[in-house]
Amino acid sequence: MTIYSKITGTGSYLPPRRVTNEDLVAQMAANGVETSDEWIVTRSGITARHYADDGVLASDLGVEAAKKALEMAKLEVNDIDLILLATSTPDHYGGFPSTACRVQAKLGITSNCAAVDVSAVCSGFVYAMSMADAFVRSGMHKNVLVIGAEIYSRVVDFNDRATCVLFGDGGGAVVVSASNEPGILASKMHADGSLNECLHFDGRISCGVLEGSGFMYMDGQAVFKLAVTVLDQVGHEVMEMAGIDPSQIDWLIPHQANVRIMQSAAKRLKIPADKVVVTVDWTGNTSAATIPIAMDTAMRDGRIKPGQNILLAAIGGGLTWGAVLVRM
Repeated sequence: MTIYSKITGTGSYLPPRRVTNEDLVAQMAANGVETSDEWIVTRSGITARHYADDGVLASDLGVEAAKKALEMAKLEVNDIDLILLATSTPDHYGGFPSTACRVQAKLGITSNCAAVDVSAVCSGFVYAMSMADAFVRSGMHKNVLVIGAEIYSRVVDFNDRATCVLFGDGGGAVVVSASNEPGILASKMHADGSLNECLHFDGRISCGVLEGSGFMYMDGQAVFKLAVTVLDQVGHEVMEMAGIDPSQIDWLIPHQANVRIMQSAAKRLKIPADKVVVTVDWTGNTSAATIPIAMDTAMRDGRIKPGQNILLAAIGGGLTWGAVLVRM
């Protein structure tokens, strides 16, 4: 019997502290940095985002999202036999122990299931979904918990108005399970390491001392141009792999970077704007967590229905990009 992989549950979690554009304007003005709600909305479409409180870690956000996904999938924690967690803001510097292992412990999983982090920045979730599909189809794993969890409020420079206003914190999760009917129809991952300078974290540890600013850096114009091009290309790649054309896509869930990128990508993919799931306006860019947060939002408000075709696509630092085509 052919084994397929299928999404059986989704979940998401945003920390309670909501930060509006007006809040940020006031905070930055106190440091002599000028911006405005109009400036932020015009360039990004973002009106608010959520920040984690001190002491809250990426694993904590991932755990809350995972609990909801497991509940929807009607699974117990020990039914999970693999955790793939996408993050670029891990609990521990250097990534060990992995944030995935921290989630395993906090969920109370005692089965010794495999757990590993995926580092592909904003593309991390689609990378992890591609991996989950391969593991399930191979028969190695039956129920994979795929998580995106980020705390970007701690790595943005609040003196850089072009970047800090874009990002927020949050967690999203899906359960990918073995199925006798098709679910994940196609996936594709890409990277171009020569483009690493346009989006990177400026920091290295040498003998226990931080070298660099300790903040993320983004060349917004360069990323915008690259994003529109590669999201179009990889979106068409997976549609061709699955034998599906744009008219058969029920929902496009792109990485929620900013509204202008999403609109431009949808136009090039020939997917109508009313078929694009948008959450960036009230969540900000939560990097690897954006797609699962948006998917869970659309699942729970009834937009996504069984049998629909969903295109997920993202671009992130590395430079990395990828897409996954899913039938719900």
